[in-house]
Amino acid sequence: MEDRWNQASTRCLESALDECVYGSRLIGSDPDLVLHGGGNTSIKTPFTDVTGDSFDALFVKGSGWDLATIERRGFAPLNLSRLRDLLALDSLSDTDMMRELKASSFDPDAPAPSVESLLHAYIPHQAVQHSHADAIVSITNVVDGETCVREVFGDSVVVIPYVMPGFDLAKAVAVRWPDEAHDHTVGMVLLNHGLFTFGETTAEAYARHHQLISKAERWLDEHAPLPAPTSAALPKVDRLVLSDLRRRISESANRPMVLCRHSDPVSTRFVQRIDLESIATRGPLTPDHVIRTRRVPMVGRDVESYGRAYAEYFDKHEHRGRTGLTMLDAAPRIVVDVDLGVLTAGRTVGEADIAFDIYEHTMPALERAEDHLGGYVALEPEHIFDVEYWDLEQAKLHLAGPPPALAGNIAIVTGAASGIGRACAAELLARGCAVGGIDKDGSVETAFDNPAWLGLTVDVTDPTAQTAALDEVVERFGGLDIVIIAAGIFGVGAAISQLDPTDFRAVQAVNLDSVLSLLHATHPLLARSPTGGRVSIIGSKNVAAPGRGAVAYSASKAALVQVARIAALEWADDGIRVNTVHPDAVFDTGLWNDQLLAERAHLHGLTVDEYRIRNLLKTEITSADVARLAVELCTDTFAKTTGAQIPIDGGNDRVV
Repeated sequence: MEDRWNQASTRCLESALDECVYGSRLIGSDPDLVLHGGGNTSIKTPFTDVTGDSFDALFVKGSGWDLATIERRGFAPLNLSRLRDLLALDSLSDTDMMRELKASSFDPDAPAPSVESLLHAYIPHQAVQHSHADAIVSITNVVDGETCVREVFGDSVVVIPYVMPGFDLAKAVAVRWPDEAHDHTVGMVLLNHGLFTFGETTAEAYARHHQLISKAERWLDEHAPLPAPTSAALPKVDRLVLSDLRRRISESANRPMVLCRHSDPVSTRFVQRIDLESIATRGPLTPDHVIRTRRVPMVGRDVESYGRAYAEYFDKHEHRGRTGLTMLDAAPRIVVDVDLGVLTAGRTVGEADIAFDIYEHTMPALERAEDHLGGYVALEPEHIFDVEYWDLEQAKLHLAGPPPALAGNIAIVTGAASGIGRACAAELLARGCAVGGIDKDGSVETAFDNPAWLGLTVDVTDPTAQTAALDEVVERFGGLDIVIIAAGIFGVGAAISQLDPTDFRAVQAVNLDSVLSLLHATHPLLARSPTGGRVSIIGSKNVAAPGRGAVAYSASKAALVQVARIAALEWADDGIRVNTVHPDAVFDTGLWNDQLLAERAHLHGLTVDEYRIRNLLKTEITSADVARLAVELCTDTFAKTTGAQIPIDGGNDRVV
């Protein structure tokens, strides 16, 4: 563990709570210690209220806050005396505990306190830090975890057998602590859970965290070295194989899911183990992971068998629920396959990436324990079930609210670097969609800072490059549900009598030929969409009302509409909808520049400002306006519409 404490950075801190915030961020930003909301910290310090009365308070991490970015307001302030009164009880239900913890807070706007608040209150030190460090769980998840911990740390730590977090864990520590703790105790290891360290200051608690984890890491390097990196590579996977698997996982989940493939060296080494099925199906490193990863991955591709096994697991342990339980969906969140590598599923790319972050740290720990420490041993399934169906854990998943309308859907957008294409990509991302954007402008690759965005530099007139980009999109997200065709050029404006045939063909290559090529390549993927494929094509007012000197552009868009109409006819049996949007006078696109705008305004005897709103509604049409309509056509609002042509032009008297 790297010691990242900087004394210079802490000299200006004004309070013990500020130092706790600083130390919490150091712990939380280290993925070897804490992943995605795990871990918690606290500081005990006097508090003076508005009347001038002082009392001892516990400031403990609030639920829903990430240690990596936590602020002062992310800590719940609790009356320490009241917490110690609660610890004197013989029993306390989760519901009563959380109510009492909230009632112990002296700030009504504070977040809900950590479920481990009572444990923090019991530990007789001012500062407490808790993590799920990889090195710690690697030495506890073995045949005799306590013996292994003692070999590494001796009697410098208190060792607690696994107990579910909450009141029961706090009481278990209270029973064991007096017998094991002494003046030289610097930490506490919870088997199958993680590490607590403590001190009179956060700096001391952090130093002890660094001391113990570094010691565990050195011990592991000596006694359980990681396997050598593999030079093997997984085979290239047919995009239809991934799309089929994604569709079956989505059906099992009863919602569209993204499915992200990982073929990095660690994943490749792991899935090629001869004992893969055994080692991968014993359980997570710590029960907290189950809400992100399920108890076990799916080995191979038999989604139906995995679902049946999950239902049996639920039926076997349902009686453990403290209230009536409803089974979660039976779809896997992790898939390990000798040819596919590691795949992670989620309602959003963020969820899938979180699952992989966790499993990326799980695989080496499993390998070390299995190969050198007598074998990997996880908690019994019933304990994992208790956490998976624990209201307090499930609540973590609901803090962000329901997923957006297009969560789990996957789209590809052409012409995504600017104009209508970029606006369509932005609209799709805002609605929760994973988006692959292609454009010949390299800026497409960094157009959006979003894990659900994959920007690829592609000339759409190159069918091979376009197909390769499609492979990358499926590799990253798992399939395809939506295609939005926005790439287009106006070309050289010239009368037919003066038009160079080469210029004419150049426009057709972009506006028509590339679209036909893309539709041909995407059809089998759209046919496998768990929600029904959808295509939204950006046409033009020029289809119905062409203009002089625009034969190449007008002809390409008219032909494109015919392609869309025929696709609607041919693809309806596959549940694929194909609709066209006809914008007019969208001036914030690459088709327009100041010179062309001035020329067109002059041709019509108008000023530029008058020309911008030359429609019945006297309104200007923007790329964002067109994007909202094009994307809306891909939602359930238009679930029963295909083959439609919808103008968005403010009302054009030549079209109306």
